[in-house]
Amino acid sequence: MKIILDAMGGDNAPAEIIKGAAQAVAEYPDVEIVAVGSEEAIRAAAAQEKVSLDRIEIVSATQVIEMCDEPAKAIRSKKDSSMVVGLKMLAEGKGDAFVSAGSTGALHVGASLIVRTMKGVKRPALATVVPGGVKPYLLMDSGANVECRAGMLEAFGVMGSAYMNKVMGIEQPRVALVNNGAEETKGTPLYQEAHQLLKANPHIHFVGNIEPRDVPSGADADVVVCDGFTGNVILKMSEGMAKTILGMVKEVFLSGALSKLAYLLVKGGMAGLKKKMDSEEHGGAPLLGTSRIVIKAHGSSKAKGVKNAIRQARLCVQNDLVGTMSAALTDLGSAKAAE
Repeated sequence: MKIILDAMGGDNAPAEIIKGAAQAVAEYPDVEIVAVGSEEAIRAAAAQEKVSLDRIEIVSATQVIEMCDEPAKAIRSKKDSSMVVGLKMLAEGKGDAFVSAGSTGALHVGASLIVRTMKGVKRPALATVVPGGVKPYLLMDSGANVECRAGMLEAFGVMGSAYMNKVMGIEQPRVALVNNGAEETKGTPLYQEAHQLLKANPHIHFVGNIEPRDVPSGADADVVVCDGFTGNVILKMSEGMAKTILGMVKEVFLSGALSKLAYLLVKGGMAGLKKKMDSEEHGGAPLLGTSRIVIKAHGSSKAKGVKNAIRQARLCVQNDLVGTMSAALTDLGSAKAAE
């Protein structure tokens, strides 16, 4: 399969992007990469990092969408940017998926306008797999749609359930709605309406509301549904808390000779915990609802994160995620039309 890669997107482009691409093709024999961006910069980075460009095709793009650019304006004005060229290639069927660590806002706008959304989807949503205390969970939306309607939250539940089933291998994903209480009557009118829609939906296993304090464990839900504003706050708070707690634990162990000795006994376990909490292990967040696979890698991704984002794209293509979600959304639309 062919994965189109935005070689100029992200804080560490193009060097870490190309290193990640080289790692991906070495690990997955069925994957070919199309790296979009400045050919001169890509080849220079590959030479400096001493990585092979075997099975990595370069497609030239002369512009770059910066993180500070206004998303809609950047998509319209920077037609020869690595992101726009890559998305156009995806829309034209010149690749099976697109991966970018660039601007989230620009990717959301570009995917909506260029690649287009599935039937029944108003706007695609960013779905982030978050490391949980018990197991990972999917947070959706984690930042693409700040304001939502109840029907959009219901669609997030359907798409998130399909993703966790097809990509993460969960038989019957549990879907929960973020709220300030477990009771059906809790929350704003929007969330009360969304609760009833999710509850009545036969295509998902809805387990009710989930309070923010219960989200991080991953024990009570596989898909956590909310609007993009709430989701982004939860995501950034979770990342910050994980970093803070790991730092505090390290401080305790380094506070004296005996604690340093104790650290040697649990060093392997601490390394495992750090890996479990590492967002780069999951690679990136799929933009669910687009008519083709689009993956948003973390803006600060290093090579490992890029490789894992490509792995994620590969799994989505292999498991026909778009086809599964499209069928579920079609069924949902048919059911609503019959009411």
